[in-house]
Amino acid sequence: MAPAAPEPASDSPPPWPHCGHGSTSADPVGCRGIRVSVHTACLAHLSGVDRAAYLATLSPGTAIDHRGTPFTPELLDQLLSALRDASTGQPHVGDAQFDTASFSGDAQFGMVSFSGTAVFNKASFSGDAKFNDAVFAEDARFYRASFSGNAWFDGASFSNYALFNEASFSEGASFDGASFASLALFIKASFASDARFDDVPFSDTARFNRASFSSYAMFVGASFAEEALFNEVSFAGEARFTDASFARDARFDEASFSGTGLFDAVSFAGDARFGGARFSGNALFNRVRFEVASRLGPMVCAKQVVLDAAVFQQPVTLEIAARQVSCVRTRWTSTATLHLRYAELDLRDAVFEYPVPVTARATPFPLSSSADSISETVLSGRAPGVRLMSVDGVDAAHLALNDIDLSRCRFAGTVHLDQLRVDGWCTFATTPTGWSRRFPWRWNQRNTLAEEHHWRVRTARRPDLATALGWASPPPDAPVLRPAAVAALYRQLRKSLEDGKNEPDAADFYYGECEMRRRDTTRPRGERVLLTLYWALSGYGLRATRALAWLGAAITATMAVMMLWGLPVDDPKPTTTGRQVAIGQQITLTTDTPEPVNPANRLADRVTTKRFEKSLRVVINSVIFRSSGQGLTTIGTYTEMTSRLAEPVLLGLAALAVRSRVKR
Repeated sequence: MAPAAPEPASDSPPPWPHCGHGSTSADPVGCRGIRVSVHTACLAHLSGVDRAAYLATLSPGTAIDHRGTPFTPELLDQLLSALRDASTGQPHVGDAQFDTASFSGDAQFGMVSFSGTAVFNKASFSGDAKFNDAVFAEDARFYRASFSGNAWFDGASFSNYALFNEASFSEGASFDGASFASLALFIKASFASDARFDDVPFSDTARFNRASFSSYAMFVGASFAEEALFNEVSFAGEARFTDASFARDARFDEASFSGTGLFDAVSFAGDARFGGARFSGNALFNRVRFEVASRLGPMVCAKQVVLDAAVFQQPVTLEIAARQVSCVRTRWTSTATLHLRYAELDLRDAVFEYPVPVTARATPFPLSSSADSISETVLSGRAPGVRLMSVDGVDAAHLALNDIDLSRCRFAGTVHLDQLRVDGWCTFATTPTGWSRRFPWRWNQRNTLAEEHHWRVRTARRPDLATALGWASPPPDAPVLRPAAVAALYRQLRKSLEDGKNEPDAADFYYGECEMRRRDTTRPRGERVLLTLYWALSGYGLRATRALAWLGAAITATMAVMMLWGLPVDDPKPTTTGRQVAIGQQITLTTDTPEPVNPANRLADRVTTKRFEKSLRVVINSVIFRSSGQGLTTIGTYTEMTSRLAEPVLLGLAALAVRSRVKR
């Protein structure tokens, strides 16, 4: 790692009386260290006798001013030794001014107590800066300080303002166990290596706005009693906020996470804002508590946003564009709205105590700070739609879906599935289409559930052939369902669609329900035979073409039977017979119709235009359940009776199928 550049030398002299040691024509100012007392040199350039005399005047708690002074480890040790408190054995400094001072080698300030203001503005540390367990009773100012080595502030105590604005840390910066009792400012600070703030209590506002973390940023177990501001912060490495607690507002507006952002088990007691935040890796919010957050996002994540076991206690709006959004066991104790883009959403075991609509947003999210939209370049090349993967274990009574792709969604295990709201343009999986390999017909496309796809592949004689035809293979963790369980899913979702006035799609789910009942070997054989006939004749009353085809076949067969065997040779003519017994008596007449005479000529001779017309009249009357009045042979009579029963039924099934597709 390249060392941080110290504050560049200026041709202008500092605003204090300076040493000037080593001045040349190229550097007319020379040493910029402040002069010590009545001397004309800084502490670094005093003679041995003068330095010893000055150090002898120091006592614990003395204010010191060594601005611009170059310190070696030995010189710093001499200075701190002169300020050592005999009662504690540790150096005790009053006001300390080290503005633009330079520290070569390691700077040992461990366990030093600063009872006054400690100023290290623009100071440069070429080695490690060790402030472990240091105590800052007043302001600690490190504005634009540069740390070329490791900066150790572990266990340090900041009782007043801690200002690290624009400070640069070239190596590791560790504040583990440090405490900030007042304002902590790291605005525009630069962390080139690991930055550790584990278990740090921030008692007042902590501001990291526009800071940059080039490696790990560790805030594990940190506690923020007041506002925590990370607006426009850049996290190039992994950012860990595991078990951190935010008592008030936490703002990450337009922050950039190039690595994974871990917020596991974080507690946000105030508002949590991530407006415009960008994650190039994963964003992990496992077990996070959002107590008053009203809006989460808009945020963009190149990979996965994980909200598993998170709790939202107030009405909240989530605006997320990510490849995957996981809300496993997430709890919403109030109303919420999920606006998503690009995402595969997992809602397994999520808890909805109030209505929660999930909507696919068609346009990019606008930034709250400007009229521009948030950049989605990390998700370029993907369709912006939202795909729901599972609602297993969810009580769907309060769940509403709008414009969601449900083609791979697993509904098994969902409670109150019949109360699920499916609005907008929600799409389901479809069946494969094409010509049947065993029967001379073509399979129609219909909406179906992923569970039926999985069942058909599992029960197929050749699963590879089933998948080749277009049935989706079940994932390894998909449950094995019986046809009765899949039929129940279809039945509940059909009711949900019917309640939403979506009759055409509900009809497809009725088809799927009947199909699963027909395939269920635990049902009575008679019921399965009836369902098979219902399927074969009209596709469960939903395939008008099939019913009309059977009707056409029935009409053709009836006409053929009528022409060949059903019509007699000639229409029987009534014959009246009688006799008069005696003149003047009444005449008794008897009218009889002769029995129809079966045709005896060749079959080919029976196919005539006249017989065709009579057969057509008989068939048409049979379709509308009327008798034609045509004289028929015995075969013709029974054929007419059969057609008067079957053909109106087929016509009714065709009408029912048309009605199911056009019903509002």
